[in-house]
Amino acid sequence: MTTSIFVLGEALMDCIAQPDGQLRPLMGGSPFNLARAAALRGARVAYLNPLSSDLFGQAMARQLHQDGVALPGGSSPLPTSLAVVQLQEGQPSYGFYREGIADRDYTVDSILALLQQQATPGILHTGSLALVPPEQGKVLAIVKEAKALGWTVSVDINLRPKLTGDLAAYLVAVRTVMEHADWLKASDEDLESLGFANVKRIESACLVQALRASAQAGALRRIALTFGGDGAYLDIDGHNHNLPVPRITVADTVGAGDTFWGHTLADWAMQPLGAGERVSSTLDQSMKAAAINCTRHGCQPPTREEVLAF
Repeated sequence: MTTSIFVLGEALMDCIAQPDGQLRPLMGGSPFNLARAAALRGARVAYLNPLSSDLFGQAMARQLHQDGVALPGGSSPLPTSLAVVQLQEGQPSYGFYREGIADRDYTVDSILALLQQQATPGILHTGSLALVPPEQGKVLAIVKEAKALGWTVSVDINLRPKLTGDLAAYLVAVRTVMEHADWLKASDEDLESLGFANVKRIESACLVQALRASAQAGALRRIALTFGGDGAYLDIDGHNHNLPVPRITVADTVGAGDTFWGHTLADWAMQPLGAGERVSSTLDQSMKAAAINCTRHGCQPPTREEVLAF
């Protein structure tokens, strides 16, 4: 029996700075990217936040429909949020414009109503900019109620420290949602921002142990740690595996982590049983998906068929 993935978080336009100074708009936002990646892998996916009725929002809605993502959150007259992306040696840095925008135009009750309409609880995914103050209170309320309703909570930390004027409150929100998460993805940069030491792939087992010690009993049963060009580590209830990155020619790394986690969640949603026994194959396929994405400009997740042919 398959499980549905419901995604809560930002959808924005990544305006990529070009060598001539112009900005090239590409669809993005970590949860938006993840929803696409999971759906292209074959999972049943819904994106919960409203999309803007402006031209950017309409284009994003068409893209999600094309990829097979449902849009129960409807539309908003507020504008699409923007991120200006500077690339240096393929690595992105971001500047965000996120005041009075469409993906924040929702209430706790409206999202919970959508979750309660489902006959069977599924996977609720969130993280990233959704936890930036003052939005974090709504997200935490939704996460806590979703857990009470029987939903499995997935969190991709995906910290953006430069975005907030109150970094301390942002980090508190991230640590709080981590306490309630069943499944967690964190990058080496995320862990360093949270104060962890020895953030290297060879220290993954110790990092996983420390993360679980900081959470509620029974939380964080599945953890993925990513280390950029140094590979990734996946632990499922004590079954674990680590791999280096595949050899590719990198166009840029925008959306690589979203693609990785989207494929991982889709694997678990489509095959709920036996996840621990196939930890190595799940990690292998997710890393291949992220690698394919890195050969393309912007976040362009591959299909399941493209991953298998890689």
